[in-house]
Amino acid sequence: MIFRNREEAGRRLGAALLAHRGKDAYVLAIPRGGVVVGAAVAVALGAPLDVVVPRKLRSPYNPELAIGAVAHDGTVYLDPTFSEDVEETYLREEVGYQRREIARRLAAYRGGETYPVLRGWTVVVVDDGIATGSTMIAALRAVRKMQPRTLVAAIPVAPADGVRRLEQEADAVTCLTVPPIFYAVGQFYEDFAQTTDEEVTHLLREAAARSAAASAENHSAGPHP
Repeated sequence: MIFRNREEAGRRLGAALLAHRGKDAYVLAIPRGGVVVGAAVAVALGAPLDVVVPRKLRSPYNPELAIGAVAHDGTVYLDPTFSEDVEETYLREEVGYQRREIARRLAAYRGGETYPVLRGWTVVVVDDGIATGSTMIAALRAVRKMQPRTLVAAIPVAPADGVRRLEQEADAVTCLTVPPIFYAVGQFYEDFAQTTDEEVTHLLREAAARSAAASAENHSAGPHP
């Protein structure tokens, strides 16, 4: 399965998640590209959209290789395959660096606001795909601490071993395609252009406006004295 772009992937993913519509669903998307997918999922589910911001921890030997990830609340996931030989000093410095970047992005996307209470909600964590799954796992572990009723991991594409890892972290995993040969997420998109901070902010504002309009409509439709 090849997706035309992230918007199409999000529409398809949203259709696959319709069983969660109307069940106090809340979508948390991983920036940047995951927010484009998550925005379409939120529309399909009639759900609010927000971001959860994990960052990969880079190998000291190859910055493109993730040895794990850290989430906004300091939750750290280390991939046992790649992290065994990493010095503690390097790891501490890398976690600190990535947490500062997380703080910058949260300020840009959310303006420093605290997260809503998600206890008892169905929380759907969305990305545009996973390779090792490190950032998604860190995000899921951080969101699990928010005590959702149901925690769902949702991605358009992932390798089989990545899906198995997510199944150990989430209550449910929705993945549209699990290709037998997987090199990178981008090979499954015709258009995999980088998403900008401005696009993320725009999508979040659009979603907030939809949620506010829906809330106002529900209030006006309620019982009157």
